[in-house]
Amino acid sequence: MRSNRKYDSEFKREAVKLVVDEGRTIREVESSLGITHGVLKGWVQKHRDQQDPVKVSQLCVEAELKQLRKENEKLRRERDILKKAVAIFSTDPDRYSDS
Repeated sequence: MRSNRKYDSEFKREAVKLVVDEGRTIREVESSLGITHGVLKGWVQKHRDQQDPVKVSQLCVEAELKQLRKENEKLRRERDILKKAVAIFSTDPDRYSDS
């Protein structure tokens, strides 16, 4: 049996807040508030879709910056290794020969 109960926006907002801000599970909140199974998941998804685009963009930029810094450090290490290899192999070969 499906219930067509209507929830006001304040109730929805507070239920979503329990999941998003307090880290409670959707099932836990649904059970404690008497919400039909699966309804809160839709509210949470809608909330996440409507997040401030600037904040979402900022998170993407921060993630990309972190990845680029990591890649930059790797490339610097590789460059330093290659510099050392060039220095070793560009020395006078007669200097190390047994002749």
